This record gives sequence, C-alpha cells and structure tokens, in this order.
Amino acid sequence: MRGRKPVPTAMKRANGNPGKRKLNAHEPRPADVRPHCPSHLSPLAKAEWRRIAGTLHDMGVVTTVDRAALAAYCQAYGRWVEAERKLAEGPTLIKAPSGYVQQSPWLSVANKQLELMGKYMAELGITPASRSRIALPASTSTHPVTVNLVRFTADDRGELRPAEVTASPLPSKH
Repeated sequence: MRGRKPVPTAMKRANGNPGKRKLNAHEPRPADVRPHCPSHLSPLAKAEWRRIAGTLHDMGVVTTVDRAALAAYCQAYGRWVEAERKLAEGPTLIKAPSGYVQQSPWLSVANKQLELMGKYMAELGITPASRSRIALPASTSTHPVTVNLVRFTADDRGELRPAEVTASPLPSKH
C-alpha cells in the first residue's frame, strides 16, 4: 500500500473530519465486545493480555476483531521478556567454538521482538505518541462516577488487609 495509512472513519469523526472529505458510511463497525485471551499464548503473554486488554477496550481502542493484533503484541512481549531474562543470565558476547566472538542469539531475539512490539504498540495506541493521535468522542454519559477508596493495613505477618472502604462521588464536569 502506498502513501499514508487510511484513518478509520470513527477517528475522522472524533477529530471533526479535518480534511472535510466524504466519510465512508459503509465502513464496518465491529461489535463493542472485549476480546478474550487466546489459549495458545505463553504465560508471560497471557499476563500482559490481562494487564492491558481491559484498559485498551475501555479506551475504545480494541474490540473482538482486534484480538489477533493484540495477541501478536502480547506474544512478542512474552518472547522479549524471556529473551531479556536469558540475556541477564549470561554475557551479551560469547565465544563461538571456532574462536570468534559473536553476540548472544538471545540479543537478536530480544531486538526482533522489541521491533515487533513497537509496530503493534503504534497500531494499538499503546505508546504516548500513538495515543496523542487518537481523539475519542466526548462522553455523553450523565451518570455520576463513584470512586471507592480502600485503605489497607498490614497484619502481624506483613500481609495487607483492607481496613476501610470509602465511597466518594467525583464532581461533574458540566
């Protein structure tokens, strides 16, 4: 594909259609359903999925049709972490049986996975720069938001236990 990547219609609408070009009225709109974590992901990738999928869905960035892209990002993340751990266990440069010094194969794996992660992060709006390019429509919700504040105390064994829960409504922005 030549030129710039096309901007999704929803993003154009959210930005007020700055180019004033005709919007694609027939662009597919996926159902607003949070994607489920694929079972084939590594344990590290599943942990990253649990950490980020809900937030990305709540931001309106991912739906169920974006599952493969998010899974690919999470799998690359898991492989990157694994490679970085292996690098921490040994030297970055190793001596080959032939006597030549070469970089650890784990360094190549880490670098490649970091490169893949960067591409997926830009697509999914995970980096600060990519988030700055996304403009979501203003919320029309008039429902009050309540924040529950939980204060914890440590018991005799040092384990944290909830001591107090306070509900506090947030002020309205209207």
